[in-house]
Amino acid sequence: MSLRDALRIPASEITDEAVYRDRRNLLRTFAMTPALALSGCADAEPPAPPTATVTPEQARSGFRTAETLTRYEDITSYNNFYEFGTGKADPSTARKTLKTSPWSVAVTGECARPGTLSLEDLVKGLVPEERIYRLRCVEGWSMVIPWLGVPLGEVLKRFEPTSKAKYVAFTTLADPVQMPGIRYRSINWPYREGLRMDEAMNPLTLLATGLYGKPLPQQNGAPLRLVVPWKYGFKSIKSIVEITFVERMPKTAWHDLQPSEYGFFSNVNPNVDHPRWSQKTERRISGTASKLFAERIPTRMFNGYADQVAAMYAGMDLKKWY
Repeated sequence: MSLRDALRIPASEITDEAVYRDRRNLLRTFAMTPALALSGCADAEPPAPPTATVTPEQARSGFRTAETLTRYEDITSYNNFYEFGTGKADPSTARKTLKTSPWSVAVTGECARPGTLSLEDLVKGLVPEERIYRLRCVEGWSMVIPWLGVPLGEVLKRFEPTSKAKYVAFTTLADPVQMPGIRYRSINWPYREGLRMDEAMNPLTLLATGLYGKPLPQQNGAPLRLVVPWKYGFKSIKSIVEITFVERMPKTAWHDLQPSEYGFFSNVNPNVDHPRWSQKTERRISGTASKLFAERIPTRMFNGYADQVAAMYAGMDLKKWY
């Protein structure tokens, strides 16, 4: 039996809503089946959005929020994933074309142990963690998503980055057969993103393999995506196939297309407007069947994660380095 077959879990055994609502039981389940979100069960029935329970320690860490979770059906149907088209509903066709198994990730650049690994080997030995993060899109809408994944920093350490590794660059799969949007030059494919090394190693930065306790759907970046909750959503690159340690700030897709609108850092900042709209408020996806958006709410600096990340930008002009 192959490793992948051994990791595959029947849909009947995927954590149900009752277990999801009980955080202790959920984490116990993850500990027993650490590859849960790598199994091919994305079509399992999604749970209803519960209210998160947060301890003071979790609140201080930023790993969880007690805000109402966005419904699974909204998270999976209202997406930006230009590889499948520019409409919000276009990525929902991804499950028909994007093949996520087998999947490998090449790790290259300024490190002592480069290599190409299967996804299972990339995260081997790391138990998936539940993180409930706010997601703020540069377009002015937001969600609250219960992710499942592993800290990016724990994965990067395994490749022993050298002192020359000042940044980490990421690349998305670019296959016009699987991703019909690539046939159109909406951006310069493949999609590329990057983080400064201290950002990549921050405890909040997550390599996500699932959401709502289930494997990532294709439209949400299966089987592996980045989640950087204090930055605008386009920094959280999807369907990653390459990670590269580099000495200089890497080129990124949206910054290359419109540098005046999409800075390299792209930290959520209500005091720096997009050239075409204000960033002072956001429309939270409402989580009801009758109304997509709730009333506007104020946008917080660093998307509400200032206590955890502001020190990384001390002394920087965040209007210049937006």
